[in-house]
Order: sequence, then structure tokens, then C-alpha cells
Amino acid sequence: MPEEPRATPKTFEAALAELETIVATMEGGQLPLADALAAYKRGAELLQYCQAALKDAQQQVQVLEKGVLKAFTPDGAAADNGNEP
Repeated sequence: MPEEPRATPKTFEAALAELETIVATMEGGQLPLADALAAYKRGAELLQYCQAALKDAQQQVQVLEKGVLKAFTPDGAAADNGNEP
């Protein structure tokens, strides 16, 4: 059976959902070898897409923060280990 080309996912979330489905299917251990190889190949493509999307998002955040990532403090307090009076 010839392998039909798969389109690039429209969103990161769509790629992640498809990747999760592939992983669950492969973990079931019921795929024939050829299907398992095709699923692995598609999973690798999706993983590469997701990693690129995350890297792009990280770069955008760095630009928005002017290259300075700030420590997260949930209550807005200074992140100086409590040395503030």
C-alpha cells in the first residue's frame, strides 16, 4: 500500500494531538511492522514541527522581553530570596 503524503499541521496543538494519538497507538503494540514504521516516521515529522514551533515561540518571547527573561514570581513579589525588608 503506497504511503500517502501527510500535510503539515495547521497548528502546534493539532500536531501535538496527532503525535499523542500516534504514541498511544504504537504503545498498544498491535500495529504491523510496516504501519509501525510509517507511524514512527510521521511521529518524527510531527516532533520536528513541534520543536520548531516551540523554538519560534521562545524567540518571540525573548524579543518581547527585550532579550531579558525575568524570574517568575506568582504573587508579584521580588525574587530576591526574601532579603527585602
